[in-house]
Amino acid sequence: MAAAVVYAQPQGGRGSNPAYQLDLEGKGGEARALFQKAIDSATTPRAKAAAQRDMAMSWAFEGNCAKTAEYEEMVIDYWVTREKEEPGNAYYQEGEMADEAARVCIDAGDLDAAFQWYAKGHDLGLKQPEIPADRRALWEYRWEHAQARIAARRGNKAEAEKHVAAAKAALENMTESRQQQQGFLPYLTGYVAFYLGNYKAALDDLQKANQNDAFIQCLMGQTYEKLGDQAKALEYYRVAATVRSHNPPAAYARLFTRKKLAAGQ
Repeated sequence: MAAAVVYAQPQGGRGSNPAYQLDLEGKGGEARALFQKAIDSATTPRAKAAAQRDMAMSWAFEGNCAKTAEYEEMVIDYWVTREKEEPGNAYYQEGEMADEAARVCIDAGDLDAAFQWYAKGHDLGLKQPEIPADRRALWEYRWEHAQARIAARRGNKAEAEKHVAAAKAALENMTESRQQQQGFLPYLTGYVAFYLGNYKAALDDLQKANQNDAFIQCLMGQTYEKLGDQAKALEYYRVAATVRSHNPPAAYARLFTRKKLAAGQ
């Protein structure tokens, strides 16, 4: 039985900002003018990096992989300056920013750029001195997760399944992070099944993923389309279109659903 559409959207943005609303409304040029002012007027390097990250996400709302990556690189440059003072956080943030760029790129369909940025995120994260075993496993999990999705997008079933198995093994090696990361496994298997054309399996797995995630809602809508249930697909698209966050899933959902709903699909 199909799961009911969940209408709550607690996706965790990075605080209120009037420019976020402009991005949500598809007014990216106006949003970026405000973000540029924040960059130019920042009083500390950390505040400037935060504004640059906002700018990166603004470009994500237009599906622009290259510009998103350009600004994420600036944020990474800031964290490089913090490696000596806060190594446990700096290397982690460097990896996070690279993975964030990668996520925008894979959602935009630039698989080569996504692979390069995910690889960079993995390598940067693992540079952390005396990295705990749990965090090492986390980076391995994210890297295998990414490679599986990219392989599935390319239609390489054997490669995708190999990386899904490796992601599961990395998950088993986690201790503190396992419970939190467990929820990303059905997202992975559902994603892979969808892009490999196994839509019933995709739906089964995606229904076990985070139903409050706008990206998952879009993917479930696409799955229902493939299964011939247009009404259910539209239901999911309409819910995903109400997302209020300023992050990669929201950026993808707002752009994707705007096109879908405008086309009356």
